[in-house]
Amino acid sequence: MSQSFETVVEVAATPEQVFVRLDDQTRLAAHMERPSVMMGGGRMTYDFDAGRGQVVGSHIRMGGSAFGLSLAVDEVVTERDPPRRKAWRTTGPTRLIILDAYSMGFDLQPTATGSRLRVWLAYTLPKAGARRLLGRLTAPGYARWCVGRMARDAVDFFAMTRRSAGVVAAAWPRRL
Repeated sequence: MSQSFETVVEVAATPEQVFVRLDDQTRLAAHMERPSVMMGGGRMTYDFDAGRGQVVGSHIRMGGSAFGLSLAVDEVVTERDPPRRKAWRTTGPTRLIILDAYSMGFDLQPTATGSRLRVWLAYTLPKAGARRLLGRLTAPGYARWCVGRMARDAVDFFAMTRRSAGVVAAAWPRRL
């Protein structure tokens, strides 16, 4: 059974500007590189192939830890349509705690004041045992945190850029 979560925000930048920022996986997932409560004090690091996650078929390998457990996942970019959409999914076996396979991505649409950004995550829970139970309890909160961080980071970056240019603007995430 697949579950999903998405967050939609207004960003004070054009879809082209937002796409360039989010197309860099290290910027998009910067929240995973810093120790946090959601990562149990752990963090993830990235290893890219020659496509750096910016071409269809490119691989992004992540490794690290959460709650003292070793994690590893290989993602492959499945769609890339600048400046509208990018998507990726896990490939091969994963070593995660509360999720099994997943697909993620973002969509951008122009608006009168910039862009509408939708970040989404669709996932399956581990198949059995304690990991499945733990996933049922915590995966929705983790998914909400993950897509929310990606969306808020984009909003904050472009709001800060506009403020440094002398333009006052604010945007806050809202969930569907």
